[in-house]
Amino acid sequence: MSEIKLRVEGIEKSFPGVKALSNISFTVRKGTVHALCGENGAGKSTLMKVLTGLYKADAGRIYIDEQPVEIRNPIQAREYGISMIAQELNYVSELSVEENLFMGRLPVNRFGKVDWKKVRREAIQFLEEEHLNYRPEQKLKTLTVSDIQMLEIIKAVTNNAQIVLMDEPTSSISEREVGLLFEKIRELKEKGVSIVYISHKMDEVFRIADDITVIRDGAVVSSDRAENLDIDTVIAHMVGRKMENVYPKEPVPIQDTVFEVKDFAAKGIFDNISFYARKGEIVGFAGLVGAGRTEVMRAIYGLDGKDTGKIFINGEEVSIKNPSDAIDKGLIMLSEDRKEYGLIPVRSVTENASLASLKNYFYGGRSHKRKEKKDVAEIFQKMNVKTPTLDTLISSLSGGNAQKVLLARWMLCNPQVMILDEPTRGIDVGAKFEIYKLMTDMVKEGKTIVMVSSELPELIGMCDRIYVMCQGLITGCLDKEEVTQERIMMLATGLLGKSQQKGA
Repeated sequence: MSEIKLRVEGIEKSFPGVKALSNISFTVRKGTVHALCGENGAGKSTLMKVLTGLYKADAGRIYIDEQPVEIRNPIQAREYGISMIAQELNYVSELSVEENLFMGRLPVNRFGKVDWKKVRREAIQFLEEEHLNYRPEQKLKTLTVSDIQMLEIIKAVTNNAQIVLMDEPTSSISEREVGLLFEKIRELKEKGVSIVYISHKMDEVFRIADDITVIRDGAVVSSDRAENLDIDTVIAHMVGRKMENVYPKEPVPIQDTVFEVKDFAAKGIFDNISFYARKGEIVGFAGLVGAGRTEVMRAIYGLDGKDTGKIFINGEEVSIKNPSDAIDKGLIMLSEDRKEYGLIPVRSVTENASLASLKNYFYGGRSHKRKEKKDVAEIFQKMNVKTPTLDTLISSLSGGNAQKVLLARWMLCNPQVMILDEPTRGIDVGAKFEIYKLMTDMVKEGKTIVMVSSELPELIGMCDRIYVMCQGLITGCLDKEEVTQERIMMLATGLLGKSQQKGA
């Protein structure tokens, strides 16, 4: 019996104005993890959609156990033993945990009705086996992005799949949950399951990958055993050049305080939150999943309520009851969940980019589309957004380019203060560099940035100061000169006492 589980040969796929895949060929061995690396827009997600039947390839063949197969739709892919964890999470926030777990495969009884007792029984079993403390009837909208990502992983691996496609599965989960995922991957390998693993986190790739294939501009540029490669080589293949300086932070004169939050509290979520950010400064927020960082930012921005607290911009207290108030005051927020709170998939890239600044294009009783497209085109050029046309639906863009469109949306508002919540989540090293460079350019222009991130290296590389949160409290503030990953983690886990903290 062959050791090859999946083989793709000469896969081609084109869309109007762009060739997404060109002669893609590689093999995946049984019981191994095959990492697929490449920049956003390289074609990785398009290839995954071909393998799951969401797209039909223009040319090429797919073999499973060395037998040619034709995958016309996701149901057929599942019948062939292919399961996928998508980069953009596929869930319905108004449905329950159990309904989402069994979506598309609800069991029926002999009368043709949904067997809800079986759904409840198996959902409880799944949750207990994975040590997840959710109620089966709990609606997904009450869970965090991290919780939902773990449920998506469970849904994929509990479907008796023989080939599991994982597209950025750790983008929204904690280090502890990453450990649980990798343990699950090891269990799957022992059962002979093959895994195609897409990630921009090179340390993860080299922790679990047996083989690595690199795709650039829709074509395979290298494919080899992981033991024959190193991180620098893979990155060079991905971007077509060596990355000399990953964090292009430049010294910027720090001026007066522009943004200040005092005594923010929401019962049971966060308490006594006070911090400030100055003109030309990038201020980071670190903490473990569940520390309350995103909840604080949402309350500041008027998305969620608070019990107490004041906000000051340029020394004046401002009242922010909703995002519209915030935008009017020169404050914007990029959400960590671009699918749920950012993108409008059925609209064009232009419409998505101009959404928050439409008032600039409606005057004299009519819409000025020419000016709108001109402004969008200019900001896209500055941010290197790759899109076939300005009328292309944003749903057809890669995750990285979609994220840059959302950043363009807020730059068109010309804000004073930008809250960026996980701005580089699910983005490759090349696109990350572009966003870091853009952040540097913005603070050089006198803007102020508050960045929430779960990636400590980027916080340390890009921030002038870093606040650390633990269980809804700010446990410390570290200047650039004193910050280390170890010190951040001590504050994030509550191991560093108040008397030891500096700058808080």
